[in-house]
Amino acid sequence: MTGDNWPAGALAPGTRVTVVRDPARGGPWQREFRGTVDELGAPEPVDHEHAREGELAYWVRFDEPEFDGDGDGPYRKALIWGRYLRR
Repeated sequence: MTGDNWPAGALAPGTRVTVVRDPARGGPWQREFRGTVDELGAPEPVDHEHAREGELAYWVRFDEPEFDGDGDGPYRKALIWGRYLRR
């Protein structure tokens, strides 16, 4: 299921999470919602100038379709930075 490429210490597939909003900018999603870490792909390092050291992005399957902060969607799954996930 997770294979050898799943990072040690990362949230496991099937972990229930809440996708939270960034209090400083009010995004990246229109609201907070529940989902599940998906096994579509192993968590991957976030390659962005604003990423935290060692931050991972996870594929998350949403309980219900969701719209992003720009109003695009609805999405059923997305690659979400770890800072926006709470167990």
